[in-house]
Amino acid sequence: MPRASRPQRSTAASPVADAQSWSTLISTEELARHLDDPRFVIVDVRHDLAQPERFGDDAYAQGHIPGAAFAHIDRDLSAPMTGRNGRHPLPSPEAASEIFGQLGIDATRQVVAYDQGNGMFAARLWWMLRWLGHDRAAVLDGGFAKWTSEKRPVTTDPPAAEPATFVPSRVRPTVNATGIAASLPRHGLLLLDARAAERYRGDVETIDPVAGHIPGALNRPYTRNLAVDGTFRPPRELRTEFDAMLHGRAADDLVHYCGSGVSACHNVLAMAVAGYPLTRLYPGSWSEWITDRRRPVAKGQV
Repeated sequence: MPRASRPQRSTAASPVADAQSWSTLISTEELARHLDDPRFVIVDVRHDLAQPERFGDDAYAQGHIPGAAFAHIDRDLSAPMTGRNGRHPLPSPEAASEIFGQLGIDATRQVVAYDQGNGMFAARLWWMLRWLGHDRAAVLDGGFAKWTSEKRPVTTDPPAAEPATFVPSRVRPTVNATGIAASLPRHGLLLLDARAAERYRGDVETIDPVAGHIPGALNRPYTRNLAVDGTFRPPRELRTEFDAMLHGRAADDLVHYCGSGVSACHNVLAMAVAGYPLTRLYPGSWSEWITDRRRPVAKGQV
């Protein structure tokens, strides 16, 4: 199975502990200043759900940010599908750690993930790193689209392969389907669905075989986190909107989901940008939920 291409890095690189670090977003200007910084690992996570086999590989080969490695959402950032674990199953901590090590990531590295623009796929890598305790991880705000619109450097040169050893410092909790189902009668969790409104309502379903949403879930399409130029909206605006959705409930009660555990990470990131602690994810999401017909399905607006 193809694996992530890996970046060149210096074995003598110093830790970032005494330097500035980024844990949510990084601007194109800030990244440009660190292109030659051996402490940085840049990862290209471009992907297209309609062209999953070739889009990311082809886009990377045609040009990427200098020094960037490539990680494929399906091959590298997901476990094998079984038919009951959703479309982008979360790898085990051990499997994810192996991939991160192949990418050249260890505890000393500042990681920057980017995709074609709005951060939906880059947020998956960001969340997985934060899940395993690597807090020096950021998404490039505006992604490759903003980078190239500013005429910043692009290369077709592959990075040299030099693996590292990634050791999780913790494994943050997630929520599984059993936990979601157990919470429904007592409304113990506040579920937030990151899919487009028409998919949430069940008006259409373009990817999964069943339309609708988990009963009681609220809808916040991840695109609402973005300004018109594809960058994230100001933290204060995001905070106001998430506060309204919480409606007095603790952020610990909130669980994010989407179609397959990818775009939901964007809402986790947006909440972190807004100043919340990391909130929990249901990694299997809708595509896993509907594999068991005993699990309830709702349609329409809450």
